[in-house]
Amino acid sequence: MRGVVMNAPGDIEVVEREDPMIIEPTDAVVRITATCICGSDLWPYRGVEPVDHTPMGHEYVGVVEEIGDAVQTLKVGDFVVGSFCISDNTCPICRAGYQSRCVHGSFVAGTIGTQAEKARIPYADGTLVATPGQPDPELIPSLLAASDVLGTGWFAAVAAEVGPGKAVAVVGDGAVGLMGVLAAKQLGAEQIIAMSRHADRQALAREFGATDIVEVRGDAGVAAVRELTDGLGAHSVIEAVGTQEAMLQAIRSTRPGGYIGYVGVAHEGVALPADELFFSEVHLHGGPAPVRRFLPELIDLIWRREIDPGKVFDLSLPLEQAAEGYQAMDERRAIKTLLTVQETRESVS
Repeated sequence: MRGVVMNAPGDIEVVEREDPMIIEPTDAVVRITATCICGSDLWPYRGVEPVDHTPMGHEYVGVVEEIGDAVQTLKVGDFVVGSFCISDNTCPICRAGYQSRCVHGSFVAGTIGTQAEKARIPYADGTLVATPGQPDPELIPSLLAASDVLGTGWFAAVAAEVGPGKAVAVVGDGAVGLMGVLAAKQLGAEQIIAMSRHADRQALAREFGATDIVEVRGDAGVAAVRELTDGLGAHSVIEAVGTQEAMLQAIRSTRPGGYIGYVGVAHEGVALPADELFFSEVHLHGGPAPVRRFLPELIDLIWRREIDPGKVFDLSLPLEQAAEGYQAMDERRAIKTLLTVQETRESVS
């Protein structure tokens, strides 16, 4: 099969990879219909994380092609949405709603690599969710978004205790931040402040439900959020970047007693100021999103066309042009790149 690998920072190649097969009885092999490039894929692309001929991709939708003998909830031919974390969905941590920390879990990124024609998914019953039927083509981008960015933005909003009558600030205008705006709207927030400096992302944030836009950062950004919230700060803040600046922005934009849902992957150099955090009296809750917890609800909302998160994809390319997709996102010419897989064999034949 064809699949994307990152040989070194900035070096993306589509190569022949070994076809996946059933190894454990709980496995499924999925023929990928669509996959995409994540903002977190840009960390190794930019040399921030180590990479060495690594299979790329962790967001995916597709059709079940083969199942192991122990798989009970899926059948061959099902269209499925998969989480970016492998989980059995039965361990005590999964049952508590934190499938991203399943005791038998692992990450799809860097191991399975779903920017490919097929993928072997372990613990298929606990990781994959079938749609009610075969989706219309226009639903596929939104179902793909549910695999990671929508589920992650949704978790951030839930972790930040977003709800009716609350003011929400969203730090980060990438795909996850924009999905956080959408989630906040769906969860009933009264005021949604999107912190964004880019006109195209501001427009999409407005479409997803943002009531206000703040273009400044640092102390000026904090002042702007407080001015919009009667001098108090937001009840709920979503941090969707993972840098020191973003975390401080989130802490300082939250009112005392408020909540921060942080889902930006923190990297070296990000530290919490213990003294400031102590006196701020804010709640912190976050980490890798337990997308599997939310998939049934998100699929239902998409299926009934109540939400359209697929609008976050502003560039679509065949798998063979993955390198261009990475470059476009790295240069901020694209918010998020969708990679179509069904065209791949034709393009290389």
